[in-house]
Amino acid sequence: MEWLSQRCPLPSAAQGWPRPGRGTLLLVLTLAVLMYPLLRGLALQLHSALTGSYIPGTSSMAFINCLNEQIAKDIARAIMDKKLAAQVNILPKSSALYFWKGELEESTEILLIVKTRTSKIGELSNYVSKTTFSTHPWVSRSHKHRYGQ
Repeated sequence: MEWLSQRCPLPSAAQGWPRPGRGTLLLVLTLAVLMYPLLRGLALQLHSALTGSYIPGTSSMAFINCLNEQIAKDIARAIMDKKLAAQVNILPKSSALYFWKGELEESTEILLIVKTRTSKIGELSNYVSKTTFSTHPWVSRSHKHRYGQ
């Protein structure tokens, strides 16, 4: 071992310090493993904040407007049955204002707030648009154009 210290001498400031032993290396390795989830989460948040993008695996919310409470409950149950969300909140009636064929319209709607993973947003969107437009009679051809379908 002396041949190593002769070939690779330590700088004079480091000669007074003992070399790290197995315990120190084990402690550093353990701390690195335990800190990984925290550091990964911070890195994802920093990336998201700097780029303005979402990373699959992070949380997202989707908003779905429904004509009445029964339709809202049906859609919420179907989303939960398919495991497309962690939680769905059904908010009470709210007023909606929108332009339709050049005129200001007003209606009441029930709002669903769907809490899910960002990676499931595409599947959720496809499922809701296919399900609502095919199973609920209140969605007419004009509604499909209104909602961009």
